Amino acid sequence: MTGKKRFLLRVSDDLYEALERWAADELRSVNAQIEYLLTDAARRSGRLIRKLPEGPTHLRGVPGENFPPAGPQGAPGQ
Repeated sequence: MTGKKRFLLRVSDDLYEALERWAADELRSVNAQIEYLLTDAARRSGRLIRKLPEGPTHLRGVPGENFPPAGPQGAPGQ
């Protein structure tokens, strides 16, 4: 498990209520929703680079991007 930094975040009541509704819509806690939003914004801006797991390089990347489609048409040797 990776370490996580704890800190106090102050937001307006209106913003917190909006975050609560959004988190509920996506079946997340408010904390998880805030972390998701911040991580997504940091990645999109290029400030957070996605770390690739150790292992074979052919397994890296976006799921499904480096793999043939499922089913008979994607089976090896066909």
